[in-house]
Amino acid sequence: MASPQPERLRFDPTIPNAGRITDHFLGGKDNFATDRAAAQAALSIAPELPAMSREGRRFLGRAVRFLVEAGIRQFVDIGCGLPTQGSAHQILRGIAPEARVVYVDNDPMVVVHAQALLKENSPATVIEADLRDPERLLAHPGLTDMIDLDEPVAVLLFSMLTDIPDDVEALQSTAALQKALVPGSYLALSHAVSDLYPERTARLAALFQDSGSITGPRRANLRTKAEVELFLDGLRPVEPGVVYIPDWRPEGEAPHRPDSIWVVGGVARKE
Repeated sequence: MASPQPERLRFDPTIPNAGRITDHFLGGKDNFATDRAAAQAALSIAPELPAMSREGRRFLGRAVRFLVEAGIRQFVDIGCGLPTQGSAHQILRGIAPEARVVYVDNDPMVVVHAQALLKENSPATVIEADLRDPERLLAHPGLTDMIDLDEPVAVLLFSMLTDIPDDVEALQSTAALQKALVPGSYLALSHAVSDLYPERTARLAALFQDSGSITGPRRANLRTKAEVELFLDGLRPVEPGVVYIPDWRPEGEAPHRPDSIWVVGGVARKE
């Protein structure tokens, strides 16, 4: 018996969207007044959030370049938000223009907007699907037309799993993705954690849950680093493992102090 499909999100301009909030932090223009208001409320709690968004993009760039060097030419970016401001296909354009990217988001408005941002005949496309239903996601014709799942692929879950507060649901979804990937594939993720500043992150968790930008069972705080590491169980971590993102294979840029960037990330390979 097929599992029930997650309820499809409806566009509501009064509810902030995490992808658009990040776009605002990155200096983009693809956001609404409600997103900017939520961003300002979050900044009053954690003024380092824009720096964290920029550091997250740097980490994405390093991870994508590593994956290209490892031979990967197929990427599935789940929970992409808006593919602007240093997204995967822009990084790949200069180092592996033949690489293909499928962006995935469950917000229909984000998908429509993203489709308008991507050029025709681009090696990148965007589909509407939900990580909580990985079987339907991987069977989506927009994905299978672009991605050959019989060949190695990199699945990117950057700041995605924070939007699934239920631990069982999040672990089941990532396990199903892992199972579907062929050996030689990779899973890369980033995730804000509560270890360094539990009081601050608890206030942010409450803010985003109260605003409706994160739905599902309510949780008191973000996951810890140890809890995030569980998402890569069964895979072989790439050195240095799951670490605070400024410490993941820095490439000479001047990183922020790790203690000011409370986001961890890592890349792992299916053997």
